[in-house]
Amino acid sequence: MSRQDRLPPMQALTMFESAARLASFTAAARELGSTQPAVSQRIVQLEETLGAPLFERGHRGVRLTEDGERLFEAVRHALDTIRSATADIRARRTPQTLTLSTDFGFATYWLMPRLSQFKALMPDVDVRIITSQSVFDPSHEQADVAIAFGDEHADWNARSVIKLFPEHVTPVCSPAFFAAHPPLTSPSELLALPLLHLEPTQPARWLSWADWFAAHGLVAPAAHRGITFNSFTLVAHAAIMGQGVALGWAPLVDELLATGQLVELFDAPVVTGRGYMLVTQRAATSAVEAFRQWLLGECGLDAE
Repeated sequence: MSRQDRLPPMQALTMFESAARLASFTAAARELGSTQPAVSQRIVQLEETLGAPLFERGHRGVRLTEDGERLFEAVRHALDTIRSATADIRARRTPQTLTLSTDFGFATYWLMPRLSQFKALMPDVDVRIITSQSVFDPSHEQADVAIAFGDEHADWNARSVIKLFPEHVTPVCSPAFFAAHPPLTSPSELLALPLLHLEPTQPARWLSWADWFAAHGLVAPAAHRGITFNSFTLVAHAAIMGQGVALGWAPLVDELLATGQLVELFDAPVVTGRGYMLVTQRAATSAVEAFRQWLLGECGLDAE
């Protein structure tokens, strides 16, 4: 290799790029964890190697010469290419992770029975599931993606929001409970039965028994006549155990109905504008995009 073709030292080029971008040797030294004299010395050596000044020095800082502008453009492009290549190599060598946030009920009754299918599609992805009954707050959420319950018209403050399921609610109970009581012919007959309640929130986030009865022109009995739980998982389990009638949210109870663990009392669902939403707020990684495509397919929605 001739002397003309020999590349300058990489450290000198890195210091030059930083000083040119920041228009300051001092700022470059601070960014690189070096000192101003060290940066200045390296750039002087680079100028001597090239046989041309790269900066015009002044009391208020430095400014690139015409040759400096040409070198800066080439070095900046080269360093960007190197950064991109090294990031890609690290990403392929580092196991991918997918952190998903949702509530207990959705995780237990819808996601868990299907999660093995996703893992089979993406065996190299480490999946982490976080469950909470708290109101979904994107500003404090550390998950890559969330399946959150709420109003589709709310301000989710997120990158993307896709409605997966509407709030579709109907009364359910165990087959044994159903057999032990006279056949029900109208919603009003539920007023005399023990009801299982999901603890309400303020403001209301999901349908309550009072809402369900009101939708049928009835006044609900006092909640103290039934049993109240702070988790839908407990409500569903109590219903399976024959302790009363619960409100069943589709699709959470779909599998329980299909397997005969629960039965519907009426074909009289109440549907609202709320529901389960797929919420993302970061740029999609390959793992997030694969999960999104799989999830939308499982929900019978078009994966755009």
